Amino acid sequence: MRHGKKFNHLGRKSAHRKALLANMASSLIVHKRIHTTLAKAKALRLFVEPLITKSKEDSTHSRRVVFRYLRDKDAVTELYREVAIKVADRPGGYTRILRTGNRLGDNAEMCFIELVDYNENMLNEPKKVAKKTRRRKPSAKKTQASVVEANVAKEKVEPKAEKKETTEDKKSE
Repeated sequence: MRHGKKFNHLGRKSAHRKALLANMASSLIVHKRIHTTLAKAKALRLFVEPLITKSKEDSTHSRRVVFRYLRDKDAVTELYREVAIKVADRPGGYTRILRTGNRLGDNAEMCFIELVDYNENMLNEPKKVAKKTRRRKPSAKKTQASVVEANVAKEKVEPKAEKKETTEDKKSE
């Protein structure tokens, strides 16, 4: 039984899984966006977000801790020079998963996983406000009120018309 076991093993032994996540994390940091399966992306998110949080504090110890996980000198340098500065004020949620559909060969769910602050298309796009409409019958009170308003409007128009007729009648006489 899997009581309380929340970690996805991805069908691999622990050494293989750690190497896979380290390679994917360093690729994500260098390229800012990678295309992978949904299960791997969710596992990668759990792996890489604590490392990005750790990179906010630039000390020798934190660099060594991150290097122990990533095992890639260039990725660590990129993480501390660019990514950590860009996400300094963000309190978490550094990655975004965008589903792209299923793979043709084995029907696996595919997605993009990207760093949130690096997707320029989504940053520049203005937020659209959803139009709030309801499709329902008009209530009886509203219909009666609109009938009353229409009658009042007609009354206002009719006396002016009558006055014009009387003035025209006087002119003709």
